[in-house]
Amino acid sequence: MPTPERFRRLRTTLARRQPDLTVLMEHVHKAHNLSAILRNADAVGVFEAHAVPTDGGLDISFHTSAGTAKWVPVRRHADTGAALTHLRERGFRVLAAHPGVGARDYRDVDYTEPVAVMVGAELHGLSAEALAGADERIVIPMRGMVQSLNVSVATALVLFEAARQREAAGFYDSPRLDPETFERTLFEWAHPRRARELRATGAPYPPLDEDGRILQSDA
Repeated sequence: MPTPERFRRLRTTLARRQPDLTVLMEHVHKAHNLSAILRNADAVGVFEAHAVPTDGGLDISFHTSAGTAKWVPVRRHADTGAALTHLRERGFRVLAAHPGVGARDYRDVDYTEPVAVMVGAELHGLSAEALAGADERIVIPMRGMVQSLNVSVATALVLFEAARQREAAGFYDSPRLDPETFERTLFEWAHPRRARELRATGAPYPPLDEDGRILQSDA
């Protein structure tokens, strides 16, 4: 069980989560980049990330590095088309972080609407399918000799611009998750082992007191 201080930190962190801001990683496979992207996502309050794995899947160290995936779960999709459909059905506008004709400066985009930032593989970037399926391309202006940034660095710049706009709009001032999702996630963060046991049996989560203690028997 968490200490009362840690439980309050969990609650405060969850209250800042942004259910309508996410990142979609298409074929990003290097473990250090995957971990860094998730750390960036956690830092700006992303509630859930998305990934289209390569044929080799996602590196196991991606799941365990710094425990980040515990705080920002990753929903895997079979292919890019399925990922785009999933996001659009939930009202997300998909922004492809990829240079090219017609790409907008990433700072000129409105991130206070539901937005999914899509980033691609380290060497080749986003696929043709991803670019065709995006609502818009965004680009980070480069004024030196190199043409692009590391994928995790580029993702950080875009996500922190989104966070800047959302903070100015007051999006971090009060919980944005629906109450049921908030309480369910809080229980899973505070009591992960008990949550797994209850899910296995189909039993509901019991309520918690203000210090994170389970209030009633869940036997």
